[in-house]
Amino acid sequence: MFGTSREQQQQQQGGSAPTAGARDTVLYGQLIVLGHNGCLPLGDKGRRRSRFNLYRRSKANGVKPSTMHVTPTPQAAKAVSSKELHSVSYTLSRSQTVVVEYAHDKDTDMFQIGRSTEGPIDFVVTDTPAGNGGGGVGAGGPSTGGGPGGGGGEDAHLAAQSTISRFACRMVCARTAPHSARIYAAGFDSSRNIFLGEKAAKWKSVAGQMDGLTTNGVLVMTPRQSPPHTGAPEGAGEPSPGTWREISVCGNVYSLRETRSAQLRGHLVDSETNVLRDGSLVDLCGATLLWRTAEGLARAPTLRDIDALRQEINAARPQCPVGLNTLAFPSFRRRPGPTASGGSTASGGPASCTAAATAAATSGTTATTAASAAGSTVANGTSGGVGDEDRQPWAYLACGHVHGRHEWGLRGGGIGNVTGGAGSNGGAMEAGRECPMCRAVGPYVALSLGREPAFYVDAGRPAHALSPCGHVCSEKTARYWARVSLPHGTHAFHAACPFCGTALSEGERASVRLIFQGPLD
Repeated sequence: MFGTSREQQQQQQGGSAPTAGARDTVLYGQLIVLGHNGCLPLGDKGRRRSRFNLYRRSKANGVKPSTMHVTPTPQAAKAVSSKELHSVSYTLSRSQTVVVEYAHDKDTDMFQIGRSTEGPIDFVVTDTPAGNGGGGVGAGGPSTGGGPGGGGGEDAHLAAQSTISRFACRMVCARTAPHSARIYAAGFDSSRNIFLGEKAAKWKSVAGQMDGLTTNGVLVMTPRQSPPHTGAPEGAGEPSPGTWREISVCGNVYSLRETRSAQLRGHLVDSETNVLRDGSLVDLCGATLLWRTAEGLARAPTLRDIDALRQEINAARPQCPVGLNTLAFPSFRRRPGPTASGGSTASGGPASCTAAATAAATSGTTATTAASAAGSTVANGTSGGVGDEDRQPWAYLACGHVHGRHEWGLRGGGIGNVTGGAGSNGGAMEAGRECPMCRAVGPYVALSLGREPAFYVDAGRPAHALSPCGHVCSEKTARYWARVSLPHGTHAFHAACPFCGTALSEGERASVRLIFQGPLD
């Protein structure tokens, strides 16, 4: 349904933490953080990366509910204090706590996600500020990052301001086919406990089982798939956004609360389950993750496919109607960051990240060789060659006409910056420009290809630009993300660019079909 490559997964691995045994070759799927265009701003390294692969562990570490105790009892005290037992504690009052003991499940693997860099967390995720791809994410266990701190640890300021829980959620994957992946709110801490305090939303079901919600909640949206046309392959239908739901600690599905931290839970949705499907979104109140199944990855377009489409566009030699200079999208190895003044700045981190991936994908070299090539590119300060700012495609978002960088039609609005996401075009944008082709007035922005294949809905030609950031992708991809309302704050929703996190313009202005001067059209 969406796109990224198995080839890319293997080359840019953020594999599961080997805390319960090393992984094998069975891939359950991949989690990708929205707002990062292929890698983190400073590059994917150590425990810090924008995607995380979930592989089957050599030894199962899943758990399932077992026995329920009510304090004060010796059994309840043992379940909480024992570092060998997993437990969930529901504090009902100062004098009463219900403790649910969890037993080992040999049929499942568990992966935990949260802001904490402690050992139990497999995928470390921190807030991604909208529009600049900051914050940062990490992946991997203690052995992949050289210790609990991993690739740099948490930023004190961001940690203090973060709305993501330290132990936000956990995923449980079936070790046998079809390897279903289920999501649950809250993760077990270093003592293997989950604590829901007095103020947390919690309740006892009709069947007598305890359940609850975390403070800011874990929201999930699974897209709907329209029926494909006759003769089309499986999964060829066009996706449309589903309904956002909240997942409980026990994995039950509820309608949304009035606000993220409201005490009153939503209504139980019996007809839906906590099983993630290809394209499901998981929101942690500060960062949103995209889930891609192994089957979805296998039939999706690859980074090589996107680069081939880029080369196809460049081969047609589109021209600027004003300057008559030939325009070209830069290669994935070299990533100039155009500024509002038309200059070019080296983008070292993203360049090294995508260079390693593309070099390995296109030449079959090892990841080490690719990384060395990327490092050489950055070290030499080459960001695409001399004069690349003159070849950089720009577009008038009011009409879609593609030009080079020029001063024609500049109005009183002057030059302004709209910050792009990690790996974006640098946010170069000018407001109030008049298109010399059709006289439409609107934003004039530098274009940048979307380089994260996971966000692509199909392998169509990248001929549409998201507005106002200028990221270029296929028509179906632009249309889909323009319709997806992502959680924003405690109760708001808005559409945002998956490549940089910038809020999209409303309605039909969220994307525009690009019009190239030349044989492309």
